[in-house]
Amino acid sequence: MTKKLLLKDVARLAGVSEMTASRALRGAPDVSAKTKSRVEEIARVHGYVPNRIAGSLSSQSVNLVAVVVPSLNSFVFPEVLSGISAVLRDSPLKPVVGISGYALEEEEEVIREMLSWRPSGLIVAGLEHSDPTRRMLQQADCPVVEVMDVDGEPVRHCVGISHLDAGRGMAEQILARGYRRIGFIGTKMPQDFRARKRFDGFTDGLAAQGVTLADREHYSGESSIQTGRQLTAQMLARSPDLDCIYYSSDVMSVGGLMHCLATGLSVPDDIALAGFNNLQLLQGLPKQLATTDACRREIGERAAKIILQSRSGDAGGELVFDRLHPAISLGETL
Repeated sequence: MTKKLLLKDVARLAGVSEMTASRALRGAPDVSAKTKSRVEEIARVHGYVPNRIAGSLSSQSVNLVAVVVPSLNSFVFPEVLSGISAVLRDSPLKPVVGISGYALEEEEEVIREMLSWRPSGLIVAGLEHSDPTRRMLQQADCPVVEVMDVDGEPVRHCVGISHLDAGRGMAEQILARGYRRIGFIGTKMPQDFRARKRFDGFTDGLAAQGVTLADREHYSGESSIQTGRQLTAQMLARSPDLDCIYYSSDVMSVGGLMHCLATGLSVPDDIALAGFNNLQLLQGLPKQLATTDACRREIGERAAKIILQSRSGDAGGELVFDRLHPAISLGETL
């Protein structure tokens, strides 16, 4: 843990008074652009976050838990938020959400702004951050929980699953059923670090048994059923001998199933399909799609409990590393 940086330290490094540093960080008009830029850069590099709570409240925190996720467009992160909200419901704390858009620079700005209001806790999706963000998380005055992933070096508390193992596990299940001509379709690649880890684990699992991917599609846009349909059609047009496709998300695998139903392909006789997340939208489909349960709600619940325990002192000051173990469901499409 690094020494907490104070405003006086920023001022000293910038060669200005503490008052000038404070005014520069507040954007006061009487501070020159050059001084403002120098102070802001020093604060950014060293992970210093100004306190937006003024006066007598400056040493306190607000009853908000900042939650930073990449997106709310998918069905994935709302379930994490549901778990957080359910645990916090009977406490004084309430969640407030920031969106990073799968961009480390945007995540840095969102976290800096949220920490400036001195929340009672911070929950952030993923382990990959910019260096300034990591320093902000290290110095934060509140408990910090990184969620969804355990494949890496957490800054403080961590709750999630191994996406590398999730990919390897699905590779083993697919190979055990005799499939060898296998394709992969993923979205938000490479910005979605967790999807990339599943892909790496999947290809490692195939390689362990002497199999390589027959085709792949790394789509840079968002997941959607329509995109899943389109990319499945394109992949099968160029690789008609595939016998299985693994998708980075259930949303995309639903689109794959829709393509197969529309074109008369039998699943899994003509082509097997598997996704990831065990989303609720899989319920009620003509065939139950193979998937992996990513423990999303449970991750949210456990993260919120860490915040509450840290606030009450029950955590004993020890860092929590909570690794959950997702289950694979073969459904009717493998």
